[in-house]
Amino acid sequence: MIVRTKKYQIPTRKYIGIAMKGVIAQQWWVAPIYLAICAGYLWIPNWWWIIGATIALGLYFLFWLIQFAGVTQLEQGKFMFQRLSYEINSQQILIKMNSKQGMPMKWEQIKRVKKTKDGFVLFISKAQLVYFPNRIFNNTNDVRFLETILKRKGFTK
Repeated sequence: MIVRTKKYQIPTRKYIGIAMKGVIAQQWWVAPIYLAICAGYLWIPNWWWIIGATIALGLYFLFWLIQFAGVTQLEQGKFMFQRLSYEINSQQILIKMNSKQGMPMKWEQIKRVKKTKDGFVLFISKAQLVYFPNRIFNNTNDVRFLETILKRKGFTK
């Protein structure tokens, strides 16, 4: 069975938001480092520990924000923000720009998958992702079939 989706273009703000949430969830270990630096206040009571740690944390998040905003502007990443349709089967995901142009993506390229209440996010790398909102599927059977594929491939439980 092949699932054919409607054409969809991910808005750049949505992409940046999803990517930032993905990085924060994946790099949770930054928070304990921030707290450890702030704990320097207990060793030498000076507000600069907290101010410096907060500035460093802000710069860290700003770095990732600039990375994701830059992906939306680069020529190599422009295809991710065009109106695309998808054909999904158990071997691959075919990303189609139109009926004659497309690019296959093997399931092995996908690092992890996050199922949200309004769709699926397939992370290819930290800066590349594919977002399938539920509204691009033609019916609920297509959504269930995609869930079945993701379970078989070991991405969801």
